Parts: sequence; C-alpha cells; structure tokens
Amino acid sequence: MPLQRPFRFGVNMFVPGSRREWSAKCRRAEELGFDVVGVADHLEFSAPFPAMVLAAEMTERVRLSTFVLNTPFYNPVLLARDVASTDQFIDGRMELGLGAGYVKAEFDTAGIPFPSGGRRVEQLERTVTTLRRLFEDTEYQPRPAQPSGPPLLIGGWGDRLLRLAAAHADIIALTGGWANTTGDVLQLAGAAQTEERVAYVRGLLGDRADAVELNLMVQQVIPPAERTAVPDRFEPLPPDAERGSEEPPSVLSGTPTDMAQQIKERRERYGFTYFTVMEYNMENFAPVIAALR
Repeated sequence: MPLQRPFRFGVNMFVPGSRREWSAKCRRAEELGFDVVGVADHLEFSAPFPAMVLAAEMTERVRLSTFVLNTPFYNPVLLARDVASTDQFIDGRMELGLGAGYVKAEFDTAGIPFPSGGRRVEQLERTVTTLRRLFEDTEYQPRPAQPSGPPLLIGGWGDRLLRLAAAHADIIALTGGWANTTGDVLQLAGAAQTEERVAYVRGLLGDRADAVELNLMVQQVIPPAERTAVPDRFEPLPPDAERGSEEPPSVLSGTPTDMAQQIKERRERYGFTYFTVMEYNMENFAPVIAALR
C-alpha cells in the first residue's frame, strides 16, 4: 500500500446562478470545511475559468479545480493561456482537472464531431503534453503562479484513460462507474470492480504510487431520512453488489458517523484519500468532514 495521505474533501459545483448566489455557495463550502471547490464543465453550467476567479475572490483557503474539463472542446495552446492566466489571478490555488468528454449530446450541440473513446483519449494526451511543454518553458507567457503549472488531475474509468493518467497525472480521479454510450446514465461500480480499477492503476504507477493522489467521485450521499431508491441517472446496482450487501463505493449512506467510517474503510481498502461530492450533497456531507476531523 502506498504512503497514506491525509484526507482531502472537494465539492463539485454545477448549478448556474447569479454572482451573489455563486459567491455565497463558495463561501459556504469553505465554512463547511471543504478543501477544494470544483467547477464542472458542461454546456448548461457556468463557464469554469471565470467561475474559479470569482470563487477565489470570495474565499481565502480552498483550492479551485476544474472537475473536469471536457478537453476535446479546447485548443491546447489556447487552453494553456486560460489555465496560466487563471492560476496567476487566483494566486496559485488552482488544480487542473481534465477528462476525455463523454456526453455526445453536448458535442452535437456545439457542432463538434464526437470521436470514438480512443480518439478522445488521444486528444486528451495531446493536450496534456502540450500544457507540460509550454509550462516547462521558462519563457512562456503568461506564467502560471505555480512554476510548472497547476497540479494535474485526470478523471475517468477506462483502461486507456487510466494509462494516460498513470503516466502524467498528479491526481487520478475514479468516477465510481462508467457512462452508457450517450453519457446520460451512469452504471455504478461495485466493490470488486473498484478494486480491479485501483489495482490496475497501481500496477501502472509503479514507483510513482506514493507521489500520486487517488480521488473518488462520491456519486450519492444518503442520510437515514432520505434512504430511498438510487436516482434515475444511475443504474440501480452493479453486478457484484447484487451478490452481496455492500454499497457501491461511490455511495455513502447512514449517519455522519456511519459515513465517516465508510470513508475510512475506502481509504484502507482502496487507497482513496481525496473525496469529491456533488453540489447537491454539500450540506449532507459536511457533518462527515466534521466527524473525521
């Protein structure tokens, strides 16, 4: 097992709103003890980079993350400029999260071809290597506040993407499941499937295992009073969960004490130390942070 890191907790924001509403949400996340405020990247959500700059103005401590950019939407050289400028303007509090994109309807709306999964991973790799090359050039302008650019998070689930993440990422984020072909339904992974993905990543990381942080996207936080069916956007149960009583690892349930214990178990069993919840679970998850600290 790699060196055990302290816990970090993030919340991924995606509900658009006014300046006042966005500012209040970000301040609230910091008050609740979150370490990272993430900004999702979908067409009906707030644009990530201005949202991060405003979040930095309204907070003092939290780091700000793109969680995650729909990378095929971006020209890598122009993206480098936006990343460097944002990192500069928020005083080096940025984490750069990148993904391969998965919602076909968004590509269609934007008039952008929707390549195969393999081609999208290739686009992501070109973006990563371009950003690294530019940020390592001491003459590059604008300069990011962090010398080699923000820490890089790559999120996903499949083999090709995880190979890329193992080669380049500072943080590897497992989504807790995989999307269907159109990206509108997520199949939650069970315990055995999650163990297999973590083992696959660790085998790829080799000597880098201690240097890379593992993140888990918590898809649902269910307090006792809300113990109902899994929401429609998830398939109800993964195959291995149907054979036992275990919740999918990306689902937390019970009292704050129960969920704090589940977080500890996920660290011990899988090595996750960085957990991100959705905006709609921010308040429900806050007592879990308090219980762990």
